[in-house]
Amino acid sequence: MTGRAIENMRQVEYFHAEDGRLICDTCPHHCDIREGQVGICRQRRRVGERLIALNYAEVASIALDPIEKKPLYHFRPGSAILSVGANGCNLQCLFCQNCEISQGDVPTRNLPVDELVEMAGQRGSIGVAFTYSEPLMWYEYVLDCARRLRERGLAVVLVTNGFIEEEPLLRLLPFVDAMNIDLKSLRDEFYVRLCKAHLEPVQRTIRLSHAAGVHIEIAHLVVTGWSDREDSILDLARWIASVNPEIPLHISRYFPHYKYFEPPTSETFLRRALEIACGELKFVYVGNISIGNGADTRCPNCDALIVERNGYRTRVLGLKKNSCSHCGRALPFR
Repeated sequence: MTGRAIENMRQVEYFHAEDGRLICDTCPHHCDIREGQVGICRQRRRVGERLIALNYAEVASIALDPIEKKPLYHFRPGSAILSVGANGCNLQCLFCQNCEISQGDVPTRNLPVDELVEMAGQRGSIGVAFTYSEPLMWYEYVLDCARRLRERGLAVVLVTNGFIEEEPLLRLLPFVDAMNIDLKSLRDEFYVRLCKAHLEPVQRTIRLSHAAGVHIEIAHLVVTGWSDREDSILDLARWIASVNPEIPLHISRYFPHYKYFEPPTSETFLRRALEIACGELKFVYVGNISIGNGADTRCPNCDALIVERNGYRTRVLGLKKNSCSHCGRALPFR
């Protein structure tokens, strides 16, 4: 890395100096980063008295995806969104389903903010989803892009683990339209042992984002041997309901990957999980497996079919101005 390259790289927004040390304040890890080293996310490096965002504008994956793939079922159903991701993540989940870029380093292309924003309005895309790995560890680029996208009237979507400090989150939220937040468990032990993180910051992100008026949906991967228990699903659903029982929950099937090789989540348990969660929440879906109509949206009031989904093929049938076209009940759609 040349001196000129360092000079042109984007400085991390949130860090502080303490007794000659540089401590990153973007996420709750608060990595103490020494000269030439990187933090847990592998994308913040100390260079002299600066912390540099190594992944700024460096795109590891890009595609035009159905919005349902995020998964977001209640935000612009049936639309397509330009989706981009970078190397790096601040969690180290043993079961990571996308470890190639979250825990590894694949080749990237430089995509300046202006170029991404221009691409976002083409080919029928409604905006940009920052996804695939952890967008909050791409914070500076996401923030700069989100401001410009908002100016252009384009949607900003985050697919995130939610493990971020409050100040940077609150600064970003005014530019975000929708988020899918991964709530891995209601047990802190799960986060500590399987992800090297903690639960409370994720809960705070969900509460703050919902309170800020951002459209929220929750993803939950049912990991064999840990979260494939009825009480785990019940606790999770009840906590989400305490925020808002109309927040959609996506229960997903785990498959062996990365460093965790227990068998895939059983179909029998996923059916039971769907039943339990539906006792607490109005909108629950099952992903990574086909279980009857587990992907369809029905009106909680009259049971009319609102949105029919077959894979990523979506038909909006009973929605009128965010209400059920049959009985008029307000529905949490954007």
